[in-house]
Amino acid sequence: MKITIIMRDSLRHITESVNRMCDNVMSRTVCFFSLLLAVCTSVWGQWQEIVTDDIKTLQVVADNDWMGLPIIELNNGGHINISFDQMSHTYHRYSYTIEHCDADWSKSQVFESDYIDGFYNDLIIDDAEQSLNTATLYTHYSLQLPNSSCRMKMSGNYCVTICDDDDGGRPVAKARFMVVEQKMGVGMSMTTNTDISYNNTYQQLSLKLQYNGVSVTNPDRQICVYTLQNNRWLTMQRAPRATTYRHDGMEWNHCKPLIYPATNEYRKFEYLDIHRNSMGVDHTGFDGNDYHAWLYIDTPRPHYSYDEDANGSFYIRNTDNVANDTESEYFVCHFTYKTDMPFNGDVYLNGQWTGDLLLPGYRMEYDPIAKEYHCAVMLKMGYYSYQYLLQGTDGAVRYLPSEGNHYETENTYSCLVYYRPIGGRADLLYGHHSLRR
Repeated sequence: MKITIIMRDSLRHITESVNRMCDNVMSRTVCFFSLLLAVCTSVWGQWQEIVTDDIKTLQVVADNDWMGLPIIELNNGGHINISFDQMSHTYHRYSYTIEHCDADWSKSQVFESDYIDGFYNDLIIDDAEQSLNTATLYTHYSLQLPNSSCRMKMSGNYCVTICDDDDGGRPVAKARFMVVEQKMGVGMSMTTNTDISYNNTYQQLSLKLQYNGVSVTNPDRQICVYTLQNNRWLTMQRAPRATTYRHDGMEWNHCKPLIYPATNEYRKFEYLDIHRNSMGVDHTGFDGNDYHAWLYIDTPRPHYSYDEDANGSFYIRNTDNVANDTESEYFVCHFTYKTDMPFNGDVYLNGQWTGDLLLPGYRMEYDPIAKEYHCAVMLKMGYYSYQYLLQGTDGAVRYLPSEGNHYETENTYSCLVYYRPIGGRADLLYGHHSLRR
């Protein structure tokens, strides 16, 4: 539990630092959340992780729920679908290994036979299909869990490491998902009437946990509860000590660590056809090698305006919605953000399609003459929702100030409840609940 200890010590240090730096409750909460994002970047930031440049479009989806967390119920017939593209028509022999992880995503101290029925390593991805009628050549690989070779037999967090056996077993990607055994009852509510402000810029969560007969003798040691906003691991927050303890459960009310900036609605675009523009696309082109799509220029949004979005999710498809995995073209997508002055730090594109990571390829460059930020990213045809994040000179990750925080914003919140039996060697996922405002 080394990472948990580091996290706890880091949060204590952050809280003390914030109390010294900030003079009032509101500024303390804003500072705390910004610095918390920086800590979460190092602890949980690598959620779905692509390791090599020739791998694109890593997707980890529970059944067909492309907007939800990659989570299935234990022994309930659900499947985790993992897929990615290798950017050539050359076949690669990819193998994968499955590890069980604790609540902090460190490797749990259990035997492979405890969590897997079947094999857990050196399994082969045998579902590969070459792209068809695309200017950019790629091979689509897909994997479904559980399958005939292995089946998860324990709830909790799982990490799948995919390796290229044709390149000495070099890791190329890591896919993470969860298996829940819904033994505890989880209730969650959200209000914009927070302990900071009323109907302003924040949203506050309240949690209620029912043990439902599960033996809990030391709740502060046996139970670990996390919340996150819009399936973004950068926003993950461990719930503090409960405000109410009962013989059959716990409650969290009026907890400042469970106050989230409301943010703004995600931006979105859709590119489905190389011959005509789609939603959010200003114009397109072809340079002889790659297709290009230039999105409409984004500008600051000082006021809230409702716009239904997917909270950072993406969905691969083409205009016919047929053979989406192998007949959808790759293109270079050009993002532009208009602002008279550069921000104090680095601006990044962010969405589930970035792996919730701040990587160099998603960093935007500022043009002082045009007074615009620019970034060009190779993507696969489909629907994308995205936002802009700012990493300040202090290393903290914040929402772009010019996007604003509006209490009306529709966000999805998730709660994960981990439980460790007395004498147990792993954290089990005994509760999950999602709430969309």
